[in-house]
Amino acid sequence: MKKAGFPGKPQNSSSDPGDDIPAAIRDTPDTGSRLRVQPLVLVIGGVVGFVLLAITSGFLFFITAPKKNTDSQPTPVSSIPIATNTPTTNPATNNDTVLGHLAYPEAPESELLPITVDGRIKMRQAAAQRFQQMAQAARSAGVILAPISGFRSVKEQEQLFFNVGAQRNQTPAQRAALSAPPGHSEHHTGYAVDIGDGAVPATNLQATFENTKAYQWLQANAARFGFEMSFPKNNVQGVSYEPWHWRFVGDRNSLETFYKARNLKPVQ
Repeated sequence: MKKAGFPGKPQNSSSDPGDDIPAAIRDTPDTGSRLRVQPLVLVIGGVVGFVLLAITSGFLFFITAPKKNTDSQPTPVSSIPIATNTPTTNPATNNDTVLGHLAYPEAPESELLPITVDGRIKMRQAAAQRFQQMAQAARSAGVILAPISGFRSVKEQEQLFFNVGAQRNQTPAQRAALSAPPGHSEHHTGYAVDIGDGAVPATNLQATFENTKAYQWLQANAARFGFEMSFPKNNVQGVSYEPWHWRFVGDRNSLETFYKARNLKPVQ
């Protein structure tokens, strides 16, 4: 028999002792913790996705990139300078040769001065003045420097080369060992001079000129006046030994005309 005023226990209530938390409250999810976890998941997922995307892109680039051919060599950079308007008659800047002789320009008539009393033999002004000073110094030492040939035009050289060659039955190569082809003689420049010994004219234009006092004096003193021998023994141009043939290299123009060419070996 139920006591009045005390209702009975609800039918749906739990019989577990100490479980005094209402069911409605126990079943409510922890929304604060879920909100804290979701951003962390998003960040981790983004990083992982970026890494996977980078790895995939690198792999695709590797398999699609053209392979380097190990047998091929890189194209060398040309070291040949760009052509300029340098005149082809300058032997220091070109290799225009004929039978071992370099090409030389012809001196203008207006730049020539005589070095002999009769005015027949001429040289460029600077060379003529220095030759006369040299001849005077030699005469003071009892030596006579006799000029045999100075400036020669291309036309004069043509006659000398071909006419004398025909008279001596020489081939062009044989003739070139003794005389330059037209357009390739140092005499064209007005800086070259053939010198003899006035006391021994029989040695003119001969290798025996090296035994004269004139040659010995030139060997010892010519450099003081800006002169040097053009074709010593075993010269690189292959021209025969000419102890009588000297050239002026005592100013800028003559130096540029000859000096760089002195060690140049022309194409034979």
